[in-house]
Amino acid sequence: MSESSDAQSPDTAGSAPPDAVADARTPYRVLARKYRPQTFSDLIGQDALVRTLFNAIQAGRMPQAFVLTGVRGVGKTTTARIIARALNCIGADGAGGATTEPCGVCEHCVAIAADRHVDVIEMDAASRTGVDDIRDLIDGVRYRPVTARRKIYIVDEVHMLSKNAFNALLKTLEEPPEHVTFVFATTEIRKVPVTVLSRCMRFDLRRVEQETLTAHFRKLLESEGLSAEDSALAMIARAADGSVRDGLSLLDQAIALSGAQVGEEQVKSMLGLADRGRVYDLYDAVLRGAPAEALAILGDLYNAGADPAVVLQDMLEVTHTLSRLQVVEAAEATAGLPETERGRGVEMAKALQPAQLTRNWQILLKGLQETQYAPQPRQAAEMVLLRLIYASELPPLSEVMRELRGEGGGGKGGGKAAPKATEPASAQASAASAGPGDGARQARAVGESAPWAESEPEGAPRAEAAPAETAPPKPQDLREVVALCQERGEPMLAGHLRHAVRLLRFEEGLIELEPGPNVPKDMGGKLGHFLTQWTGRRWVVTFSSSAAEEGMPAAPDSTLADQDREAEEQTRQRLLAHPKVQAVLQAFPEAKLIGYRGGPEADGAAPVEAPDEDHMDEDDPQDLRGDDV
Repeated sequence: MSESSDAQSPDTAGSAPPDAVADARTPYRVLARKYRPQTFSDLIGQDALVRTLFNAIQAGRMPQAFVLTGVRGVGKTTTARIIARALNCIGADGAGGATTEPCGVCEHCVAIAADRHVDVIEMDAASRTGVDDIRDLIDGVRYRPVTARRKIYIVDEVHMLSKNAFNALLKTLEEPPEHVTFVFATTEIRKVPVTVLSRCMRFDLRRVEQETLTAHFRKLLESEGLSAEDSALAMIARAADGSVRDGLSLLDQAIALSGAQVGEEQVKSMLGLADRGRVYDLYDAVLRGAPAEALAILGDLYNAGADPAVVLQDMLEVTHTLSRLQVVEAAEATAGLPETERGRGVEMAKALQPAQLTRNWQILLKGLQETQYAPQPRQAAEMVLLRLIYASELPPLSEVMRELRGEGGGGKGGGKAAPKATEPASAQASAASAGPGDGARQARAVGESAPWAESEPEGAPRAEAAPAETAPPKPQDLREVVALCQERGEPMLAGHLRHAVRLLRFEEGLIELEPGPNVPKDMGGKLGHFLTQWTGRRWVVTFSSSAAEEGMPAAPDSTLADQDREAEEQTRQRLLAHPKVQAVLQAFPEAKLIGYRGGPEADGAAPVEAPDEDHMDEDDPQDLRGDDV
């Protein structure tokens, strides 16, 4: 919820009625409730919303339904209650109308502020999601307000309603009675159906900027008679991430920890933050390739109470700031940062390349997730730092590619000659014994000692290594053509060749087929095109409806699939006629031969030749093994 920009006095602030008497027994009210905005002018960081509502109320053009969206704690429910007060306020004299400045003293303003007005109905859609709840709401819409000018329905977290509940609400939302106004609030606007959004005036409440939050917190502390360091308030505002309610909750916690003076060290300890100056020292050590110094700084921050994951988050912020400094004005990129961070950021940004910052961002982002889920966060953070150090010493990819192409370091002809083929082992040994600060030299040594970077005469053209080529296939019969189609990803073509055509002639470069009734007309041209492409020589595939032409061999009476089935059946019959199989069938009259091993199992596979009965030895287990049947 958003909070007041002008701190109200503790005596009149908040939603308590004016006649409430505070004494020593009055329970403490948190700052988020005590300084809750009561008018549109009290809202902070929502200028567009306030201006639009001001103009709509003054012109008498208030819509029948609002939808307020934004992150938690920016003022959605608070704004809904202010709208209810503005539409129902009757002024101190009881004769006023809708106003942009609710009086706060009339019976309606007081009742709405105390959450007890009978005509302002608040519904939590997170706990009442069903269509029956919406039906109850719709049943009450038809009745006029009891005492107020308008009946206001405030539905919080409206995106939690079910689909049926939304559908039940549509008609009433489109044509509500003139005395009813709906105000919806949600943090997930994308989950609200467009049919509902099209019937509402939408307001997007923005995150409150860090400077605005800091100034607001200072005013509240002055009203409370407290003080705080500027850096401490800046830390709380940064941790609030644009949410006024979150920031006030943290401020309450800081006051309870620090007392009358909120200090930087107490806030830093409370939030588990690292010293920002030390974070820059850590980043500088990483960029210089100093692992011992980087781990020592991380250890100091950890011992001081900093969470390792928060340290990595701070390094992500530094990376983002440095990247912005390279593309936008320095004043815009460092807005809200202390002077020390501002100066060091500008210096670092000048010394770094955009590609290096982008790489650091990716490593830190992935490392942050690892640290958050690691059983030992400090160890995980140390490994992330070491990964950053080694990555920072690697040469740019463009430089590596130039060296591999022989274009680096010395002019057009390829620069410095690479070591001979006997040197890679020594280069690798020296790389293994070097420290992490020598990462760039290691990469260059390995690149220069690679076998493909051998010395060549200056100016000589570089020969490209040709990829190993396999000999093109040369199918010898139709079965090999079917297997080739299967191998090259043409199963439909292979299926037609097996099941729907009969072979008339097969020669190298020529295939003549007799097609069946379901063969596509373009199959011959497609097969010829693929064979030409696969084999590297021209193939012609033709269809003929007759095998009686002169000099042409007679076509078989069956397709390849029919031939496979016939061969399999012949093998099956030979197995059934075998004496051992006959003995099994006689011992088990109900037994059936349901399969055997070694038969044609895959498309295009030749049938297995059955054993020759004249040469089988009934006593030889090699002729018919038991596991073959």
